Amino acid sequence: MTRSSLSEIMRQHSSPVEMLRNSKIGMYVYPVVSAEFTNWRDEQAAWRNSAVLFDQSHHMDELIVEGPDAEKFLSHHGINSFANFDLNRAKHFVPVTPDGHVIGDHIIFREREDKFILVGRAPTSNWLMFCAAYGKWNVRIKHDPRSPSRPEGERVLRTHYRYQIQGPDAPKIFEKMNGGPIPDIKFFHVDWINVGSKKVQALRHGMSGAPGLEIWGPYDDKNYILSCILEAAKDAGVNLVRCGSRAYSTNTLESGWIPSPLPGIYTGDGMVAAYRDWLGGESYEAMGAIGGSFQSDNIEDYYVNPFELGYDFYIGWKKDDFVGKAALAAMKGQTHRKKVTFEWNAEDVVKVIASAFQPGEDHYKWIDFPQPNYASTSADKVLKDGKQVGMSMFNGYSYNERCMLSLGIVDNDVQVGDVLTMIWGEPDGGSGKTSTERHKQAEIRVRVSPTPYAAQARESYADSWRTKKAS
Repeated sequence: MTRSSLSEIMRQHSSPVEMLRNSKIGMYVYPVVSAEFTNWRDEQAAWRNSAVLFDQSHHMDELIVEGPDAEKFLSHHGINSFANFDLNRAKHFVPVTPDGHVIGDHIIFREREDKFILVGRAPTSNWLMFCAAYGKWNVRIKHDPRSPSRPEGERVLRTHYRYQIQGPDAPKIFEKMNGGPIPDIKFFHVDWINVGSKKVQALRHGMSGAPGLEIWGPYDDKNYILSCILEAAKDAGVNLVRCGSRAYSTNTLESGWIPSPLPGIYTGDGMVAAYRDWLGGESYEAMGAIGGSFQSDNIEDYYVNPFELGYDFYIGWKKDDFVGKAALAAMKGQTHRKKVTFEWNAEDVVKVIASAFQPGEDHYKWIDFPQPNYASTSADKVLKDGKQVGMSMFNGYSYNERCMLSLGIVDNDVQVGDVLTMIWGEPDGGSGKTSTERHKQAEIRVRVSPTPYAAQARESYADSWRTKKAS
């Protein structure tokens, strides 16, 4: 039986939009890790008030790229400058298509001069594996895909475990684990610390805005490392709360990273057309789903570029060449949409929920808590005086802020404090997605707010896309 490709799957549908809006893949699942260890409200509160333990071992792809051309290969296929990218450093790696459309992103770690580890969602991993096959690069790639969404009791193995501890009390745990003060690790730098009898790598990081470290090592050590972390927290007198998959996916709402922009690979000739032929029919790109009130026949209306996401200051303009450089150069200096946080009006949210308790009447699209995302990519219309001025792209409830929030993009002239209208729910009673019940649409007022939304994230992060203003 011949292997199907994304191109073949697309030919079975009237358009990429129709294919993705009616995907049968179901809810996007964060795999393996328990949904809740205590309850998702206390788990969210822990990263603000005490300390939280994230188990990041299962929901992300990992790609190891090594060989004589490793740096040249990655530099050519990402927008980032690799100047001053020394050993034991990390970057937020962003690849684009030749037309400048964002494909996705990864965190990239440099372990040796000729070895890098990249961690993140599937689109970037898939693209880089294709690029290695498409070009003539002296690199070796090892792909460790995310754990299965529904392992059905089967044993799950990964190359590395990955834990992150953050919150105001996290430093007490690190010192106890390390047997003394830890090194002064700069933001997005890596050093070694002790965890029990092991020396492990630690990245200075903090997804939800609180101080923290991410540690990783061989997956066989996972249970030992976990026991050492829990024992260190106990000895330090810290209430360390383990975070389940329900709360985990909401941490970015306070810190401002949009995790799932639609990969801009469904159009374009040349390299991108070859990619669609190469990409499997069961890939993330072929099986994924678009959900939300925004509906366009043009799939490119769902794409974003680095300027819109605030990633433009990453761009390594001094590099000789990289994929998408000419397209991005043409965009430079233009007026672009910008990333913001939308704060949902509480009365309108309650109205939507209340409609489900009115028998015999059509109800609005259900809002799941803490996260109502029912597709791998969200796209809800945001209006001003009836005209679309933006798109809400990732949403959820923050117990810390006591409100629904979403991340998205708006026209450049929209200001913080503006009250806009978001359309919640899909047109025509819903799409063919299995994750979507029949419903009617609702208008929800949203107040345009800063990104990051959490004051701690805005004030404590080192200069990054979170703190830089979009061009």
